[in-house]
Amino acid sequence: MRHRGTGPQEGAAGASGPEHDGGAADGGTRDVRVELAGVHRTFVTPAGAVPVLRGVDLRVHAGELVVVVGPSGSGKTTLLNIVATIDPPTAGTVAIAGTVTAGLSDDALADLRARRMGYVFQSFGLLPVLSAAENVEVPLRLLETEPGERRERVAHALETVGLARHARQRPYELSGGQQQRVGVARALVTRPEVLVADEPTGQLDSATAASVMTLIADLVHTEGVAAVVATHDPALMERADRVVTLHEGRLVG
Repeated sequence: MRHRGTGPQEGAAGASGPEHDGGAADGGTRDVRVELAGVHRTFVTPAGAVPVLRGVDLRVHAGELVVVVGPSGSGKTTLLNIVATIDPPTAGTVAIAGTVTAGLSDDALADLRARRMGYVFQSFGLLPVLSAAENVEVPLRLLETEPGERRERVAHALETVGLARHARQRPYELSGGQQQRVGVARALVTRPEVLVADEPTGQLDSATAASVMTLIADLVHTEGVAAVVATHDPALMERADRVVTLHEGRLVG
């Protein structure tokens, strides 16, 4: 039922490249959708170089929800920006859905993000003048998806997150939890292979946050998406398949 877009340089690393797990620690044969190998990220400031990530290695498989925790300033957002191909590593290798990102043009990276990745933002990121359905439809319009297919996908996405009856409502007519569910539907409407979420429940009360995180976890497992979620909320760890901690620029756990 799931459709995979054809991204640039798909399988560029080849059968022996980093995106093929083979010997995953869990013994499974699921596809590796996210792989960071020896990733460093250093920012240059007037005061000098500031290393944020120091040799990060991370693999995330299809159908796996990985939660990244750590104190403020530990580099979680930087790590997610690198997974999302928004920010390049200073050193190391990044492969997303079988595509090694080094050397790709800006257009090729944009195409990779549009076709193979979905994003859930802490601030919801909805356009206030658009209805819930129209917000969900935006990524499909950018991909120039045929109108009939757009309508079907949007309807299915809203039904999946329990908002089919709210399709015509605008964000200000929805609760915070409902707005975040619209954000989840928008992230998944393109049927991405990788989902990135930065503090997706940061603006929600604990009960609503748990509901949204359960929704994300269920969708990851049923749709086979590889998800990387950064959070400060220890309760959200319960929904994760794996929890890793950023400490002084390195992943532990």
